[in-house]
Amino acid sequence: MPELPDLVVIIEALRARVLDRRLERVRIRAPFVLRTFDPPIDEAEGRTIRLLSRIGKRIVLHLEGERFLVVHLMIAGRLRWKPPGAAIPGKIGLAAFDFDSGTLLLTEAGTKKRASLSLLRGSGALAALDPGGVEPLEVDPERFGAALRARNHTLKRALTDPRIVSGVGNAYSDEILHRARLSPFLLTRRIGDGELARLHAACRAVLTEWIDRLRGKTKDGWPEKVTAFHEEMAAHGRFGKPCPACGAAIQRIVHADNETNYCPRCQTGGRILADRALSRLLRKDWPDRLEGLDEA
Repeated sequence: MPELPDLVVIIEALRARVLDRRLERVRIRAPFVLRTFDPPIDEAEGRTIRLLSRIGKRIVLHLEGERFLVVHLMIAGRLRWKPPGAAIPGKIGLAAFDFDSGTLLLTEAGTKKRASLSLLRGSGALAALDPGGVEPLEVDPERFGAALRARNHTLKRALTDPRIVSGVGNAYSDEILHRARLSPFLLTRRIGDGELARLHAACRAVLTEWIDRLRGKTKDGWPEKVTAFHEEMAAHGRFGKPCPACGAAIQRIVHADNETNYCPRCQTGGRILADRALSRLLRKDWPDRLEGLDEA
């Protein structure tokens, strides 16, 4: 799922192409993608884009007359910029937004169609979409700590909960926790002040660095390859590969469709956290320390 750094770069690319331009037409190919019926989608047509913003992991196009087009890409949704009047792709195409400068296509690969499009009327309706998480690049350490400690969750869950932290998901939470040298299973109400300061600093550093990296890759073009996996990442998606900080093999915890990656030496004091599926398979042979991992 595109997270804060990806969304910042997508919004910047959109801003360069559609800000202060008139949305001439909206074409819907897959009816399920449209999650609102009042106002009707044709109320967006003929209106000028006045602002672009982000609410959590949603992209918001602010149209004149207090109308708001809200796009949630979910896991496989993508936005693509094409020449004016471009056709909507047959299998993956969901919708198209036509401007005189080009056509913005909304697509989604895979069988699980989760991406969504909404048209809202009024700032109150837009505000109701905000789950309330703090903005990690704007919040000060005190408010960041208060938000985390308000609920007793693991750090992994807290960082990915949009009611607590805005815009961070599975990939960048792994990177943030690796940078902060903290266990994904550490409970928020047990985190010390020094650890909290490290986490806040890591949040800002990792997200800022990745925004700059993605900007560098995109330059003046369109961010075509939006992915949760990058070779430059320290932990996420690097199961079995050496930690760039200490050389220990990156480990993983698999739960449903999500995977948490961490370094047992840097983050958990050498402890191997129990992977629900693998530890059940190995039972008493499951190593609980880094030293026993190679033998296992």
